[in-house]
Amino acid sequence: MRFEWFVARRYLRSPYRPAVLRLVTLFSIVGVAAGVATLVIALSMNTGFRETLQDRLLGVTAHISLTRPGSGGIHNYEEIASKLAALPGVKSVTPAVYQPVLMSFAGDARGVVTKGVDPAREERSDEALRHIVAGQLDFSADVDGIDALIVGRQLAGDWKLAPGDYVTLISPQGRLTPFGLMPRTRRFRITGVFDSGFYDYDANWCFMTLPAAQMLSGAGDIVNVLEFRLLQPERAEEIAREAEHAAGDGFSASTWMDQNRALFRALRLEKLVTAVFIGLITFVAGLNILVVLSMTVTDKARDIAVLMSMGARREQIRTIFLWQGISVGATGTIIGLAVGYLFSWVAGVYRLIPLDPQVYAVPYVPFHPNIMDGVWIALVAMAIATAATILPARAASRLLPVEILRYE
Repeated sequence: MRFEWFVARRYLRSPYRPAVLRLVTLFSIVGVAAGVATLVIALSMNTGFRETLQDRLLGVTAHISLTRPGSGGIHNYEEIASKLAALPGVKSVTPAVYQPVLMSFAGDARGVVTKGVDPAREERSDEALRHIVAGQLDFSADVDGIDALIVGRQLAGDWKLAPGDYVTLISPQGRLTPFGLMPRTRRFRITGVFDSGFYDYDANWCFMTLPAAQMLSGAGDIVNVLEFRLLQPERAEEIAREAEHAAGDGFSASTWMDQNRALFRALRLEKLVTAVFIGLITFVAGLNILVVLSMTVTDKARDIAVLMSMGARREQIRTIFLWQGISVGATGTIIGLAVGYLFSWVAGVYRLIPLDPQVYAVPYVPFHPNIMDGVWIALVAMAIATAATILPARAASRLLPVEILRYE
């Protein structure tokens, strides 16, 4: 065991230290641990929200949406979809018809968004249709020829809708009659209820077949968007530019990142602000370490003078106090990391903190602890602890043994 570490450990573990020094040392360790644990928990929560929202968004929305603004829609959509599906990195291209409509049921009415889809293609690419919580995934018409409609769980809960109920959809895309422009109205039968995990989608989305959506809009055999699913969603920007070029003039592509840029920018900013403000806890704990070592230097001045008189070099005296500060910081950091990761794991697995999905889009606080977050948190905490030891250590090494021992 090196001389410096031996003495530093004896100073830290000595039962004869003043009570105030032991108390402040304990506060320093607790402060570092609290700062590290809080930062681990906060960052794992931020990462959990970001990754959960991203995964759910990618599960129910297109990675790339290709539209043709100003042309009324895409006419030869099957031909274009087959052509674009051959692009490298593209998993599937599915046509869809989106339109806002007014839904009426049992005397109530509200605006919803309908999505006309090819059932076979959509089931393979959209995770919302894989989570049917009532009824079944059935887009077939009933014996009277009334088309099927699949609604979100929140909408079904608000209106007490159940499979077998009939609703009326009114499209703003009207038709010209002798009495003027009249809205298009059609009845649909509820066949299933999906649960996407997103409040907005579950409360406002409905699925129907592509022909039914085209008849409701009265626009004929056209779609208003081609939706891409990619093998690597992070390549959406690159593939979107390729898709625009391959589709030809007049087409415009937007990615899932473009559509949700504000959300993810806010989450990144929140992570930065959280790290800065919670990091102040560790900074305050570093000041406690400085106080502890300064008091220790004063308390051990005679011991330092004796050691230097016996041949201890100034560098060794400085190292003794550096080891003390580093030990306090390392102990607090290890405890903080253990507590932070343990709490994050338990809270994530058992979903301990519920949320209102109407506000937060998810029903619980997701915790996804990241190892790299722990690495840089530990490095910063140790850097603060080490920096706090420099001044007391230098002060200890500059003590003059003659002055201290003169009156002993």
